[in-house]
Amino acid sequence: MRLDRYLESRLGCSARSVRMLLAERRVRLNGTPATDSRQQVSRFCRIEFDDDVLQAREPVYLMLHKPRGCVSATRDGKHPSVLDLIDLPSKSELHLVGRLDFNTTGLMLLTNDSSWSSAIMSPGSGMPKTYRVETRDGITQEYAERFREGIYFRYEGLRTQPAALEVLAPRLALLTLHEGRYHQVKRMFGSFGNPVLALHRLSIGAVALDESLAPGQYRALLPAEVSCLRDHRNADREPGS
Repeated sequence: MRLDRYLESRLGCSARSVRMLLAERRVRLNGTPATDSRQQVSRFCRIEFDDDVLQAREPVYLMLHKPRGCVSATRDGKHPSVLDLIDLPSKSELHLVGRLDFNTTGLMLLTNDSSWSSAIMSPGSGMPKTYRVETRDGITQEYAERFREGIYFRYEGLRTQPAALEVLAPRLALLTLHEGRYHQVKRMFGSFGNPVLALHRLSIGAVALDESLAPGQYRALLPAEVSCLRDHRNADREPGS
């Protein structure tokens, strides 16, 4: 929203009055006197008028170690939800950046910044997500070849994007996806008739789950972590990358 439109609405004054307030340097934007009425402001800009703070909302970016038996939702009538694990005054403003199944564990992101989460979850972002997968039966190199080619999902009538599989042990592997379809990991292994017994998300983009976090614990993302997730799409589009 433009600054003048915000002030007109917030202060209930005319456009002419707003221009006068700005000319008198009575409005501060992020600590600096604002003079450009056309300047764009976001919900996280600090806006002050004389001695009154009109807006001072802070962005929140969290990393959570999701435990088993927890619903990826803001609320649920039967089971504990991800938001139930958060102890912050502003937690009602948070939303989930993607989801994990009920018994899938690992890295989850939460924020109140919708533009940031949209950049991460946009279908065109190609944001890589890496999972540790434990299966009932053995995993062979044929899996890696098929996953690299893409698995056809008959219900949707589409083929998954190329995925990278690294076999760690006979029934244990790392799988990196660049999309997030419904129960995708389980369905990919299911195409071999091999059920997934345990699924754990290790990373999203360049941000890995903090190993010091026990299941159910969370921490604020570091500024560098916030930036690298936000800038992932642009980095991928740089020439020569």
